[in-house]
Amino acid sequence: MSAKTPAQDQRADAASSEREVLEREVLEREGLEREVLERQILEHEVFAREVLAGLSKARKSIPCQYFYDEAGSLLFEHITELPEYYPTRTELAILRDIAPDIASRTKPHAALVEFGSGSSLKTEILLSACPALERYVPIDVSHTILDSAKTRLEAKYPYLRVEPVIGDFMGEVKFPADLNGLPKIGFFPGSTIGNFDHRAAVGLLTHFRALLGPGSRLIVGADLRKSPDILIPAYDDAAGVTAAFNVNLLTRINRELGATFETSKFEHLATYDIAAGRIDMFLVSRTAQDVEIAGHRFTFAEGERIHTEISQKYAVEELQGLAEQAGWTIRAAWTDPARLFSVHEFAC
Repeated sequence: MSAKTPAQDQRADAASSEREVLEREVLEREGLEREVLERQILEHEVFAREVLAGLSKARKSIPCQYFYDEAGSLLFEHITELPEYYPTRTELAILRDIAPDIASRTKPHAALVEFGSGSSLKTEILLSACPALERYVPIDVSHTILDSAKTRLEAKYPYLRVEPVIGDFMGEVKFPADLNGLPKIGFFPGSTIGNFDHRAAVGLLTHFRALLGPGSRLIVGADLRKSPDILIPAYDDAAGVTAAFNVNLLTRINRELGATFETSKFEHLATYDIAAGRIDMFLVSRTAQDVEIAGHRFTFAEGERIHTEISQKYAVEELQGLAEQAGWTIRAAWTDPARLFSVHEFAC
């Protein structure tokens, strides 16, 4: 038998190296898939527990974060395009005006971290104005929307590394390891901060400060107090999209938890408390009925409400006060000419 030539040895070594790389990639992929599956199981258990707990209260409620399954996320994107829903277009206009100012204070090689990113359309305003942003970490519960945003943004900004994180930004967030040490800007648009009462909002802003770390900045969009004549239609539109968004929560509970809600027997309701500056959304039982969920029976009287969302409206100084309680320093605040909406910059 003849000895191997040097060329044959090199080819064998290359084949062995390639096989090792492939085996490592397979193991990494299997580990990631297992991690995703474990997270999904845990999220399902938490979802069931929180739904059962909320419906067991004297005043029934379901946490608003569960609006956003795939259908709910798409319905919300539709809501943002409605003529009655002023927050999205107003915030976009403010962001276009202020993006150069934000960019002028952004350090090189910075990372933009978006909490509850959705389609990431607002993000493009900051990315276009600020080439110093080299990393983008969108956090959202929707795998489909994250994948779509990653494909679109990487094609539009070839220099940008888009690293989606699937999960709930209110819980533990696992950033890519090499993000440590980079200057970070948190982005929390859409007045999602309004979905929390004041105490919870302080807790959330404190959580963001801990996640982003010292030297970070946070850009937050917040809806402002205004007339009910503007607010109520924004949360109860003529086309019924917000109503469908609200009722979809029951559809999701039926699908994922095996519940027996008859969605046609519930209707959407939005109210505004002027003194508190707060919109509340409910699902109202049209008739007396029973619903079963995971072996538990819940009785609804005719007219009984399930509270599904709050949307707190602020004066500029109110939100700044909450941010200071959470350990942030006030950097800037901007509003549109009609003072419908505000965007804030905090630093730590």
